Amino acid sequence: MLRSKRLLTITPRNFKAIGLPNEDKLFPAIPLHNPSQLVSTRFLDFYQLGSKEAIEKERARLKDEMSRGYFADIKEMNEHGGKLAVANKIIIPAIAALKFPTLEVNFPDGSICKLPITSQGNDAKTSTENIPKVSILCLSFRASSQNMIESWSLPFLKTFGRSSDIKLYEVSFIDSWLLTRSPIKKLLLKVMKKSPLGEKPDVLQRQTVYSFGDHYYLRKELRILNLLTGYIFLVDKLGRIRWQGSGLATENELSSLLFCTSMLMDEK
Repeated sequence: MLRSKRLLTITPRNFKAIGLPNEDKLFPAIPLHNPSQLVSTRFLDFYQLGSKEAIEKERARLKDEMSRGYFADIKEMNEHGGKLAVANKIIIPAIAALKFPTLEVNFPDGSICKLPITSQGNDAKTSTENIPKVSILCLSFRASSQNMIESWSLPFLKTFGRSSDIKLYEVSFIDSWLLTRSPIKKLLLKVMKKSPLGEKPDVLQRQTVYSFGDHYYLRKELRILNLLTGYIFLVDKLGRIRWQGSGLATENELSSLLFCTSMLMDEK
């Protein structure tokens, strides 16, 4: 059995914790706002044990994850406050933009969607009218990054709250082996559904979704190393990343995000 663990014991605000049987002996309380902060435990499938390629791939992954741990993330947070790099000042040209990897997420009502929603490779159920010109994807791997995410999403909503051509998703990643089990997963989603954000009924809404399971290869594609900070991606209708930022938003970075969004809205 191979396993990798990342811990963070910061209690998220706004919600009370619910407990599991024998919680004091077996597991910590499950935080409702962002359960992704719990321990991540991953198993190598038994059928892969006989595959040399799978074992070598897993060995390389384990070496990569061991080269950077929780304390490296903490050190960066202390040094930069989660601001790992300054956000883009201008929009990334379409010809140089990378595609955002396909990400399956769960809504609190139990429905499943693949993000980003684009004009290419969508399900037949997705009509062209529901494909946004612009998507904002806010990624949170630990509860400590929630205030960072909101420093971007709330001002964005104030500016584009009446737009029907934009989608804003706040994605919480839950990689705990226990919480990805079907009964617990359904319970969590049911509880999340009962926890409204109390926002104004604008056209554009913050849609909180959850990604269950391993996210290592997604992070590799997006070059995400630190799990304690928040990440913001501005994605066009073809699924290309046209702008990105991290950490707490600054006034200049917010201006850049709003300007680049307006530019994407005018693109044909």
